Amino acid sequence: MPIKYLGSKRRLVPVLGALCSASGARTVLDLFTGTTRVAQACKRRGATVTAVDTARYSEVFARCYVETDAASIDLDALETELARLDGLPGRPGYFTETFCVTSRYLRPENGERVDVIRDAIQLDHAGSWLEPLLLTSLIEAADRVDSTTGVQMAYLKQWAPRAANRLTLRVPELLAGPGRAVRADAREVAADLGPFDFAYLDPPYNQHRYFTNYHVWETLVAWDAPKHYGVACKRVDARDASTKSAFNRKREMPAALRECVEAVDARLLVLSYNDESWIALEDLADMCASRGHAEVLAFDTKRYVGAQIGIHNPQGEKVGSVSHLRNTEYLLVCGERPEVERAIEASEAICTT
Repeated sequence: MPIKYLGSKRRLVPVLGALCSASGARTVLDLFTGTTRVAQACKRRGATVTAVDTARYSEVFARCYVETDAASIDLDALETELARLDGLPGRPGYFTETFCVTSRYLRPENGERVDVIRDAIQLDHAGSWLEPLLLTSLIEAADRVDSTTGVQMAYLKQWAPRAANRLTLRVPELLAGPGRAVRADAREVAADLGPFDFAYLDPPYNQHRYFTNYHVWETLVAWDAPKHYGVACKRVDARDASTKSAFNRKREMPAALRECVEAVDARLLVLSYNDESWIALEDLADMCASRGHAEVLAFDTKRYVGAQIGIHNPQGEKVGSVSHLRNTEYLLVCGERPEVERAIEASEAICTT
């Protein structure tokens, strides 16, 4: 069960999965994997997937859903350990004080459960095959009882109804087959990961950084009790240059994306973007020209929920209005013309059956 996520490709997953299958891909690269939703869809279709991202929490998801082979683990051991952790009595610590008292992402009783469970994972399972599976279960459990619209730049003024539920661990829905998780900057590794049959690129669209949008999950994985600042209690290292990406800088982003598009070694490349991004569709098409033929698929979609409730100040007071409720998502499918056309035709047939 993927977490709530800005930029989630839930609506496009059937199309992307169909394109992957239609291309006959056995090896797949998901270069900005996020919650690994697309990587999972490709693995589910039999591909060996490499999932890449810079985020700690993303690496955990990739190690759980992409790198772990469900057919080769001890499921009884996983279930037993999750049951043990789920039964531990809560105990307040850094997480409770920072994210449930100083700020209000989770109710304190759930924060206390996060503290004791995360401590136990660190003590008993650091470096083991169980660690990413247990951490994934904990993050997803916390996400189900949080009090946000999905991003962690702010929290709701009043507790969300789901926040009153008990944080409960579940067994992640693991997939059979091999895969690889890579935590790295896409620009630094894009040229050295392949070759692949199919590559999917879903880069950041604007100045909003996933490092700060999901700083609570970053801290939950790092478990380093960092100093923090502001109402949102963001990690102080969010101010460091090392945590900032060229993909979040308007002047640098086009060149960074072009570098990745040209560097990836893949027979078929699919680039995801939308009409609210910094780069015009014509420029994206030009960027893809080096890869041969490019076709554009467009999808009318509802905007992220946070964009549908207006603009609020740190006190939760509404200070702005909704500008628009829908946008257009683009998929640019690039490669040799016959293969691009075959993949699109076959995917359309798959998606309409």
